[in-house]
Amino acid sequence: MATTTMATVDAILKEVYESGVNDQLQSEITALKRIEKSSEGITHTVGGKYVRFPVRTKRNHGIGARSENEALPIPRTQSYDDANVSLKYLYGSLELTGQTFELADKDYQAFASVLDQEVNGLKEGLRKDTARQVYGDSTGVLATATGAGNTTTLLTTNVQYLEIGMIVDVIDSDGVTVNGSAVEITNISAPTAGVYTVTFGTAITATAAGDKVYRDNSKDKEMNGFGSIIKASGSLYAIDPSSTPVWKATVDSNSGTLRALSEGRMIQMVDSIRILGGGVPTAIFASLGVRRSYFNLLVQQRRATNTQEFTGGFKGLAFVSDGDEIPVISDVDAPPNEMQFVNDPYSSS
Repeated sequence: MATTTMATVDAILKEVYESGVNDQLQSEITALKRIEKSSEGITHTVGGKYVRFPVRTKRNHGIGARSENEALPIPRTQSYDDANVSLKYLYGSLELTGQTFELADKDYQAFASVLDQEVNGLKEGLRKDTARQVYGDSTGVLATATGAGNTTTLLTTNVQYLEIGMIVDVIDSDGVTVNGSAVEITNISAPTAGVYTVTFGTAITATAAGDKVYRDNSKDKEMNGFGSIIKASGSLYAIDPSSTPVWKATVDSNSGTLRALSEGRMIQMVDSIRILGGGVPTAIFASLGVRRSYFNLLVQQRRATNTQEFTGGFKGLAFVSDGDEIPVISDVDAPPNEMQFVNDPYSSS
């Protein structure tokens, strides 16, 4: 007697698929959401387009106390500088064959329209990369080697800006020599003693500590982010803080040596910014690890640790300085072991 089984009818069974494509990629753009888009202030000058804005850098100090009938203070004047911001340009490209365009478009042909999927995915990728650049210094560094690798690997302690499939350049620690051009990242290993191994699909010059990874042909072409804005030295937007000290950002780096986080140190930073004319910061951006450290501080002191929603759409743990609550916002794109204290004019809008 023959029995009909699933194996018997396998050839006539249908496969049932859910619609759409599930996304496994991390796509948060926390800080980027606070950047306001505007075309105001864009001007044409020799060599391209710029955004120019005036900066008041010195008060009128023609003031002073006098006795009766004494000569008034000598008239002085305020001083201004002209900040000149060059525009940066970000591009994305894709290519579809005619057959793919026509035959992978409708619901009955594919899980999603290939054209829509590729265009939307490319736009999302550009947004994500721009969110990374918010914290950058315009050089475009994605990772720095912390040890000697070989002709297909690079060793580093931070891979937060790297993904499998990226096409990258590997530049020597001298900042000039190209050790590898347009190579694909084919694997990123789990860390061993805090060190990741990044594998390339094409052999390059053996990597060494100090070598840096960039997106293909993007070195020194990215936008100015916190890394170049929150600095105590170096010209920014054509204004040099060595000759205009008030243009200098407040930085407490301890020469790169890590320290335990404390509320006292955070209050000192807020005070220093206020003293130097930066106003009271309206937001503090931190990496996930730094946010955990701040959370642990609150827990140890039996303080409230619930996330709050602040004016302007910010959500985060509250930091209190002189009665003003400042949101501590965790961002997966923020660099490790740092806090960025910023004055966001849109946080009160």
